[in-house]
Amino acid sequence: MKISYNWLKEFIDFKESPEQLGDILTQTGLEVEGIEKVEKIPGGLEGIVVGEVLECAQHPNADKLKVTKVDIGTAEPSDIVCGAPNVSSGQKVLVATINSTIHPTQGDSFKIKKAKIRGEVSEGMICAEDEVGLGTSHDGIMILDTDKPNGTPAIELFETGEDHIFEIGLTPNRGDATSHMGAARDLKAHFQKELRVPKPNSFDIKPDRPIEVKVENSERCPRFSGITIRGLQVKDSPGWLQWKLRSLGLEPINNIVDITNYVLHAIGQPMHAYDASLIKRDKIIVKTLKEKTPFTTLEGKERKLTNEDLMVCNGEEEGMCMAGVLGGLKSGVTESTTDIFLESAYWEADGIRSTAQRHTISTDASFRYERGADPEMTIPAIELATSLILEIAGGYVASDIVDIYPNPILEKEIEITFQNFHWLIGKELDHNLIIETLNWLDIRTESISKSSFRAIVPAYRSDVTRPADLVEEVLRIYGFNEVELDEEFSADYLAEFNEFEPYRVQEDISRFLSGRGYSEILTNSLTNPKYHEKFPLGGEPVKMLNPSSEELMIMKTSPVYTALESVAYNINRRNPNLKFFEFGRSYKKENAKYVEDEWLSFYLTGNTTEENWLDQSRKSSFHDLSTSVMGMLKYAGIRKTEIIPSEKDSLYEYGVVIKKEGRMLGILGKLKKELLSIYGIKQEVFHSQLSWNSILKLYKSDIAYEPIPKYPEVKRDLSLVLDKKISYSDIQQLAFKQEKKLLNRMDLFSIYEGDKIEKGKKAYAISFFLQDKFKTLTDKQIDKSMNSLMNLYEKEFGAVIRK
Repeated sequence: MKISYNWLKEFIDFKESPEQLGDILTQTGLEVEGIEKVEKIPGGLEGIVVGEVLECAQHPNADKLKVTKVDIGTAEPSDIVCGAPNVSSGQKVLVATINSTIHPTQGDSFKIKKAKIRGEVSEGMICAEDEVGLGTSHDGIMILDTDKPNGTPAIELFETGEDHIFEIGLTPNRGDATSHMGAARDLKAHFQKELRVPKPNSFDIKPDRPIEVKVENSERCPRFSGITIRGLQVKDSPGWLQWKLRSLGLEPINNIVDITNYVLHAIGQPMHAYDASLIKRDKIIVKTLKEKTPFTTLEGKERKLTNEDLMVCNGEEEGMCMAGVLGGLKSGVTESTTDIFLESAYWEADGIRSTAQRHTISTDASFRYERGADPEMTIPAIELATSLILEIAGGYVASDIVDIYPNPILEKEIEITFQNFHWLIGKELDHNLIIETLNWLDIRTESISKSSFRAIVPAYRSDVTRPADLVEEVLRIYGFNEVELDEEFSADYLAEFNEFEPYRVQEDISRFLSGRGYSEILTNSLTNPKYHEKFPLGGEPVKMLNPSSEELMIMKTSPVYTALESVAYNINRRNPNLKFFEFGRSYKKENAKYVEDEWLSFYLTGNTTEENWLDQSRKSSFHDLSTSVMGMLKYAGIRKTEIIPSEKDSLYEYGVVIKKEGRMLGILGKLKKELLSIYGIKQEVFHSQLSWNSILKLYKSDIAYEPIPKYPEVKRDLSLVLDKKISYSDIQQLAFKQEKKLLNRMDLFSIYEGDKIEKGKKAYAISFFLQDKFKTLTDKQIDKSMNSLMNLYEKEFGAVIRK
């Protein structure tokens, strides 16, 4: 949100610099994220002077150029080449001198340099009004009517000005501070000075076809105010109004629309002006319309309404405006408008938020209504806007102010003790200070005793609802920095904490995987419902009540849905060799409750490396991903895991389950083609998904170092012919269970299935590595260990062994 330094001064008197005021606003709860200097005339006309054209002749080498001599107050006249059709001798003109920078109305600024143009020297530039930010005309150079001496700085001829704009990071609860008056209220309490509230001029009423108003839904529209004005003239706004809007980054449109924007930014009340001639039957009805009713908004886009969208309609129940959000194309003010109806309403915040999100619209009006506007500001806004319209656009007031307010919103009463302030602030404040601070914030106090009082909170402070909120109000004005911390300050924690901070574990594992060539991705929690419809994963999805679009209507039940969008995006842009990992979440509805799980996921596709002249690349495989995942688990201190083939997996064409001490850690496998085809992915994608909570529970950061063994490792190879159902994991676990002392590691270097062995059998070629850390192994010890293993495989698995 943007707030003007100069505009704030109109509401309250202060002498602080923009930087000092920015600090004060931040301390009082309106965080200033930046301060930008803006100029009424960009560049302040620096380096631009009054000049007089002494001579003007045709350029010898160009039909459309003139060569001039211009007196700019220096010892010698300047030669300047000019292309303007209206340049001639005797004129007083604006000259941009060498090394000055000019700031055009349109386009980027540029520096003036001495140059040769078609062979003729040019020592400056004679300027048109759009070339120095003084207007939009480019028909020719500006001809001045002035007696100022040549060389006079142009700034002396024109009214220039500057302002400083605060960019405020407004929190969602501060709907009261969405205007200059709102920000000034906080300064009022800080400086303890009264506000200067804009006072509109009084106006007479000449009844003439007043617009009738009917509100059918008073819950969604608690208050609707309006007035009819006729006989006005729509034209450009005066300079002061245009400058106020431009300083905030708003482009002026016409005097009527500009006035409504002025009122919004001045006192925080959104308004909307309708062309009264387009209000059929001279009647306005506030109601909802039928589902999928088409409505074209101001920017020319047709939208399909829902029966939850509150509309401002004409007498024939045709939509004219999405209430509190955006006006319609066919009812707005144009240059031909002479009569208007001015709306100033208070809309219920939740309804505005729902409509804005449903149609992905964000406007200045919806921004304020969503945060809670002031129900008591509708009439003052109409009076201020009407006064300005009569002054700037003319016309007459053709109706009394319409004000439909059946159930006035009451002020809130909060009982609180002074002890509440002491407990929550951690410092005992003077009771009078507490009362005075609240009063300066427009919070009245009653029934004041030595121990407690009653606070009366105005309706516009929708965020103040409980005693703790009153404490916060006092503290932000008193100053958080004024509360001293005791040297022995401490805190107690009742909650349990993980031994390792999860974010540090995540950073540690991220660094490890990055070192292995993996890239981290971060994808949306919302996903397209078509993915779940075509390939259901993870259970019942959580549906969004107010989806921002049809493609983001559910929360993802599996991280796969959004990650594969990233995979497809890269493949489609000729980046097919991918190694991704993601820390993400999945969401589902289970037994009428919402369940949220955290995962560490991997995605591997394409070739292992980019092809080059030295090495041939190969396709990534299941085992490449398995090596990465198991390496990561080992790095995290999670060892001796079980790898079990998964049966009838809904996600994989083939895959495994990873377990630790009987607890499931995750899954790993090759994604099914049916899933990949939804994303248009034609190459194989290998995937693993690990439970992040399980990793955190098992994670160990302590790394034990030991010296390299002095004694050699011995390798023996065996070929085992086994039943196909027996996995390598089974063979591995049995070996380490039997030979705990000498067996150091195992390596599977070949698997065979074919006509050379019995049907239903599989042959594993395995290397066994034996080592004693304290002495050299003898042949007798080696044979004993290997015979023990062979006997065990024959007994447990019925293995046929080939040495």
